[in-house]
Amino acid sequence: MDRLDRAIIGALIDDARATYAEIGQRVGLSASAVKRRVDRLRATGAITGFSARVEPRVLGWTTEAYVELYCRGKTSPAQIATAVGRHPEVVSACTVTGEADALVHIQATDVSHVERVIERIAAEPFVVRTKSAIVLSRLINGPSRIP
Repeated sequence: MDRLDRAIIGALIDDARATYAEIGQRVGLSASAVKRRVDRLRATGAITGFSARVEPRVLGWTTEAYVELYCRGKTSPAQIATAVGRHPEVVSACTVTGEADALVHIQATDVSHVERVIERIAAEPFVVRTKSAIVLSRLINGPSRIP
């Protein structure tokens, strides 16, 4: 991946609906050259897809929380992913270093909704306990950044 590939990815992160010609103008390539590079980046897995970013608050999802999961025994990441993936309120989940086994990001309509989601997740047979933090305000909220 060279400087132009990174610039193209940056342009797509900024606006995935930009035309190849618009991206070409930004990075100094023709539209056809941008298309070839995007096709290659998709084929190699560097670009995994295109999506719309939405404002959860506009959709009524005004509350978010991060929940640490502490799991029993040798619970695999796949087991955790399957269990938390069943909940549409789960925005993301990852395994982490430290005492917790996983960190789950939840978006919900209100604190009661967050509580219900945590209760459902905590009911999984492998979950020993949870520890949660409600987000008060988001300080940085944007697309991924390419260094």
